[in-house]
Amino acid sequence: MTSRLSNSIADRRDDLIALTQDLIRIPTLNPPGQDYRRICEYLDLRLRVHGFDTHLIRAEGTPGDSAKYPRWNIVARREGKYAGDCVHFNSHTDVVEVGAGWTFDPFGGQQKDGRIYGRGACDMKGGLAASIIAAEAFIEVWPDYCGAIEISGTADEESGGYGGVAYLAEQGWFSPDRVQHVIIPEPLNKDRICLGHRGGWWAEIETKGEIAHGSMPFLGDCAVRHMGAVLAEFEDKLFPAMAARTTEMPVVPDGARNSTMNINSIHGGQKEQAEDFDGLPAHCVPDSCRIVIDRRFLVEEPLDQVRDEVTALLEGLRKSRNDFDYEITELNAVLPSMTDQEAPVVRTVAKAIEQVMGKAPTYVASPGTYDQKHIDRIGKLKNCIAYGPGILELAHKPDEYIGIDDMIDSASVMGAALETLLLPGGGSAGS
Repeated sequence: MTSRLSNSIADRRDDLIALTQDLIRIPTLNPPGQDYRRICEYLDLRLRVHGFDTHLIRAEGTPGDSAKYPRWNIVARREGKYAGDCVHFNSHTDVVEVGAGWTFDPFGGQQKDGRIYGRGACDMKGGLAASIIAAEAFIEVWPDYCGAIEISGTADEESGGYGGVAYLAEQGWFSPDRVQHVIIPEPLNKDRICLGHRGGWWAEIETKGEIAHGSMPFLGDCAVRHMGAVLAEFEDKLFPAMAARTTEMPVVPDGARNSTMNINSIHGGQKEQAEDFDGLPAHCVPDSCRIVIDRRFLVEEPLDQVRDEVTALLEGLRKSRNDFDYEITELNAVLPSMTDQEAPVVRTVAKAIEQVMGKAPTYVASPGTYDQKHIDRIGKLKNCIAYGPGILELAHKPDEYIGIDDMIDSASVMGAALETLLLPGGGSAGS
């Protein structure tokens, strides 16, 4: 990395802090999909000042899109002076619910002890800010670069990305003939390159029963007890089987090297009482019980096997348990994604990490899916990684934060990657 670019990024420290704080203070909660247009307009004003052509794109008709909560995205592109590749930095703008346990204002962007706190600080507004600073500094130092730089802020990654990157990929924004390298600044730690992620399968299972008076349960059929049998089968058979499987993918943390499943929710019987009602429930045998399962699977496990394994347990109960009946509904399925370690963007960012931090990177894969899946499967663009500042384990936690020095270091890595990919001779023209 040239000293001119390194110094330019370092000089932008206060701007980086302010930009990160501004982004955190826009409460882009998903669900429901709040303030998407507002954050896109903020980025639009910022990037146009630096010569980017911007497009605000609504993903009409995608899950969650409505007049009240439209799914807005921004794609900004700045052409260089000469022909060359396009490097695209993609960040999602949505953040998850706040949750309990905060000691900082979740949308205050407070700075303390070299950290900026807030929901989305780590996942991933700090990464978005770092990519913008890297691009702006690079453009100032090297105005006559080759190719193009793109920056996008996209919706709904936290709920599957269908109103964001998936929609853009379907519309051709990630076509390999217009974008050649993609870096997603997810918080995988500043000295690690994330090559891909495990697969995911989400389904709702409903057990059926028959309603009756609660004082005479023998006249009905309790769907909750049937669900208890399902959970017992999972505990006795499915969870031990998953724990015995490991992957060759470098998934972090270590527990995610195995297959996993989370029981995302459970509900049986009467609906939860309204907040304005504190009376007693009626006395009924529940005729329905539902759970949502979140199954994360390995590249070594075919999706059909994942589905069939759960269905086989349910069919076994149908045969062995009196009056057992169920319905299973697939909610979503995502295949694993993995970029080759020798891909150009991987080698470029690895070199940049060595230049900036003086050590070779660690190669990892993510336990959860992220928008690489859509760039890979829909966009047909394989040259894509996740690289950004932040500690993975802080994502979605109370008192989420991003380290300022980590953002500076990651911005420097991104800047060094731009020098390699967009300058003649890979940035060796001068210091």
